[in-house]
Amino acid sequence: MPETTGDWAPADFERHGRELLATIRQHFEGVRDVPVARPYDAAELMGRLHTALPEMGEEFPRILTDTWEKVVPDLVHWNHPAFHGYFSTCASFPGMLAETMTAALNVNSMLWKTSPSASALEQVVLRWLAELAGYPGESDGLLVGGASLATLYALGAARDAALDYDVREEGMSGPHAKVARLYTSDQAHSSVEKAAITLGIGLRNVVKIPSDDQYRMRLDLLEQAIAHDVASGFVPVAVVATVGTTSVAAADSLEPISAICRRFGVWLHVDAAYGGLYAFASRMDGAVEDVSVGDSLVVNPQKALFVPLDSTALYCRRRGALANTYRLVPEYLTSVHTGGTFDFMDLSPQLGRGFRALKLWWVLRSFGREGLRSRLDHAIELADRLRELAAGHPDWQSPAPSRYPLVCLRYAPGDRAGADAEVLDGLNARIVKELNDSGEAYVSHSVIRDGYVIRVSLANIHTTREDIERLWAALNRAAKSSR
Repeated sequence: MPETTGDWAPADFERHGRELLATIRQHFEGVRDVPVARPYDAAELMGRLHTALPEMGEEFPRILTDTWEKVVPDLVHWNHPAFHGYFSTCASFPGMLAETMTAALNVNSMLWKTSPSASALEQVVLRWLAELAGYPGESDGLLVGGASLATLYALGAARDAALDYDVREEGMSGPHAKVARLYTSDQAHSSVEKAAITLGIGLRNVVKIPSDDQYRMRLDLLEQAIAHDVASGFVPVAVVATVGTTSVAAADSLEPISAICRRFGVWLHVDAAYGGLYAFASRMDGAVEDVSVGDSLVVNPQKALFVPLDSTALYCRRRGALANTYRLVPEYLTSVHTGGTFDFMDLSPQLGRGFRALKLWWVLRSFGREGLRSRLDHAIELADRLRELAAGHPDWQSPAPSRYPLVCLRYAPGDRAGADAEVLDGLNARIVKELNDSGEAYVSHSVIRDGYVIRVSLANIHTTREDIERLWAALNRAAKSSR
């Protein structure tokens, strides 16, 4: 690129775009031959990538080649059909193309007037997602950069609604400050505690309610905890209930929890980031909890609907509560609203906002309700097949069964029947490392009452039954070599 001013010519952009798309196409055509991950040496990796900033611009083909040879091999391929770690995410092809168009347009949807179509389209996809999840479509809502942020924003609004003084002006240490409390299960995501840190509530004021034998929040202990705190002069701010817990994909009982919250006048935030969008899957048979009882809700299309990172929806049925906490309009951001318009910047601390709605719009339209339902059902079928394989093998257990496509496995061979739990924990940890280092698949782990378990999350749109059979074979090879 010899020029010192200006961008690529549009024709060059198209040519290089074709080169990139061809490379990506080849990657996905042979993706099962690509290691999901590989062991790496951090010093070697940094040494390979750490070069001087070039003085002159370089040709794109060289940049693309270097990317594929020096960067891609040491990525963990989250969009691989054999990636099953954490809560796996999946970017479908329509979503990838939408991200390209979003980057090209590069609009900012902070105000309605800064990009009207982006704001209007965000309202459309939010209504569609609410319909799929079973949440009131007339609620306030916005797309945010992750479920942890959604929970933070919701709990900020809950805090301000609960305290009987102006937190915006006085903060959490003003003359009228009171001790605020949050309640959640001992299975809840760490984002609740991070929110407590960020909001000035503090970790010691996060009350973790023990879970029952199905890893659901215990209702009796929740009610006792809130009643005790009220009597002690504390202010209950919110209960955070989970639909699809991180370790085992358990679901708290929302209706009785909401009844307790109503009795004490406490905000109920529903973290359904993982489980909420399975509500319309046929194979769930209506077993998903009714998220509509929540004062606020988070669902994550990036975890279930094949939408690229990041894509998270936050809803609040208490109209105006988010704006009461976050609306702050300096003169240079003032605008006139007509026809029911509003500014998304009022609903969270974020000002500049990317055009997240387009990729949702493209994916939802490309597959439709029935197409999405069939793909969610397929993921559940794959999880059921893996559980079936484990149940038919004397050395494997599947503790904490779930209706969702998240499978917990524990290797407990018969000849180790009397082994100490820590010994079996170590064996299962070695299996995870052996499998991940092999590049054949990638899984993560958790520690539950049964001990160390291997977590297998199934969410990739390209994963097939044959992939599950290969995973099962790879797990058994790793188990054999880890003994």
